[in-house]
Amino acid sequence: MKKGINAWCFPGNFSIRRCMELAKAAGFDSIELNMSEKNKGKGLTDDLNFEENLGLTLDTGDNDLQKIAGMAKKIGILISSVSTSLHWTYPLTSNDPEVREKGKRIVLQMIHAAKAFGADAVLVVPGLVDKTVSYRTAYRRSLEAFRELSKTAEREKVYLCAENVWNKFLLSPLEMARFIDETGSPYVGSYFDAGNVLQFSYPEYWVEALGKRIKRVHIKDYSGDIGNIHGFVNLLEGDMDWPVLMKALKKAGYDGYVTAELAPYQTAPELIAKDTSRHMDAIFSYLEEGPRT
Repeated sequence: MKKGINAWCFPGNFSIRRCMELAKAAGFDSIELNMSEKNKGKGLTDDLNFEENLGLTLDTGDNDLQKIAGMAKKIGILISSVSTSLHWTYPLTSNDPEVREKGKRIVLQMIHAAKAFGADAVLVVPGLVDKTVSYRTAYRRSLEAFRELSKTAEREKVYLCAENVWNKFLLSPLEMARFIDETGSPYVGSYFDAGNVLQFSYPEYWVEALGKRIKRVHIKDYSGDIGNIHGFVNLLEGDMDWPVLMKALKKAGYDGYVTAELAPYQTAPELIAKDTSRHMDAIFSYLEEGPRT
């Protein structure tokens, strides 16, 4: 498995170059970049204390995409994938057709950026269920969108990775597996976030059910004593059973990117890269050593 870090781990005023340099110096194999939008409204990232870096936006042109790719190559770090929080603002399941179309355009732009970076995966929040969008409606709209977008994904050889996240949708691993299979595309997979299921389920059972469908993995920890969205904590500080999770991923044959997705430190924010890298080294050691006493 390859050790990665998401750019949200750093403050929004850190340039992409600085994020890459800190990640490389801390021993990460890769970094995940996030596509943002100027003047975006409040969203889930604000609740999680993630800060948007405007170095990669919907308006970033081809020349600048190539500059980012060249920068990563020069620094010596891979760009593993492209993520975004924009599908909370422009969900693929919205009642507004124009919002749904913008959500799809965002996915297409993410695929375009990933291709320019030499990455082969984008993270997509598959939809939102709320008081105005029923579960059945969300499933139908999301599936239609993924089937349409998968044509571009297949052509560009970039995986559309549906993330399990606190969106009241695709709430079980069996349902997520069914959704992926029903798209009918080999380029639709799972972006499995182990921390996101810890409050409601057991991450290892998700790994067991999703198996080869998992194309990317996010990790963070979670404290059930807090029990709400503010319960996400740094690695090794919460309730995650890391030996069990790593054993499950190994049994499933997963050997791709494992990317830390954490909120920035309020003080000395550059230290999060070194701290998280050390924590991930300890977590990865369970792949070989088994549980410690």
